[in-house]
Amino acid sequence: MSLEGYLALWCAVFGTVALVGYARSLTGITAAQRSVRVMGRIERVREPRHGSSQRDGISVVVSFQDPHSGEQFTVTNDSDHGERITAAWTGREIGVRYPRGRPHAYQFTSDPWASRHGLGWPNFALFLIYVGLVVFAAIDWNWPWALIGFGVPWTLSGVWYVPQSARAVRRRVAVLNSCPPVQGRVVAVLTDTDTDSEGGTFTSHTPVVAFTTHEGTAVTAYCPDGLPDTHAGHGGKVTIHYDPDDPAVLTPNLASEDRSRLFDITCGTVALTLGVAAVVVGAALL
Repeated sequence: MSLEGYLALWCAVFGTVALVGYARSLTGITAAQRSVRVMGRIERVREPRHGSSQRDGISVVVSFQDPHSGEQFTVTNDSDHGERITAAWTGREIGVRYPRGRPHAYQFTSDPWASRHGLGWPNFALFLIYVGLVVFAAIDWNWPWALIGFGVPWTLSGVWYVPQSARAVRRRVAVLNSCPPVQGRVVAVLTDTDTDSEGGTFTSHTPVVAFTTHEGTAVTAYCPDGLPDTHAGHGGKVTIHYDPDDPAVLTPNLASEDRSRLFDITCGTVALTLGVAAVVVGAALL
């Protein structure tokens, strides 16, 4: 079979996948569209055990109501039930998603409305069609087309991502400085041992802090970025900066937030420059 034949077959297969996926979405029969999405409420929070794994999340008891039957359910996040809960307090709302008629197959999610149209696979199929066209152009026409094919979508995504990311980071830093900090306590340090690609082992430690906001909300949360004071171990006191509207946005180290802001903007700018350079070099070499 010729190169054009392979390309035609490639496009036909994934084009069919995309068309079927979009048709299913338009008729509202995808699994994502048939899922029930509700907001649950955290009724009880249990502090993690010192030395346990951070993979389990903070143990909570959540209540939610099935909108179709009106029945109330009270569940936990033990075992595998969707996203890990890393910040919890009594009364916090959390997304719950499950297949219609099967509330016991619930999954927790931070954004219950994400991917609600079920367009993930058809969009991926379109991406694979684009990849096939770029590969064909690079082989049959000239290899600089590969640079252009890579650079154009990369640049467009960078133009969209970099300003939004910069604004999001600025907003995060602003809200963390918007109210006086509070004193918290390290209630546990979670320990996990993993193996890298070369067979070596490494251990990670995740502090868990408990603090009470100025509004009187008792919060338990992971600190994945660590603590500014390396001596503040289990039982130690820490200063917590948090977002008054969402205490899940917190940090014990404002300096790390500034470094993260600079690093994120730098990476985004470098990535955008890479995409523009690929387009310019590819066009110049044609």
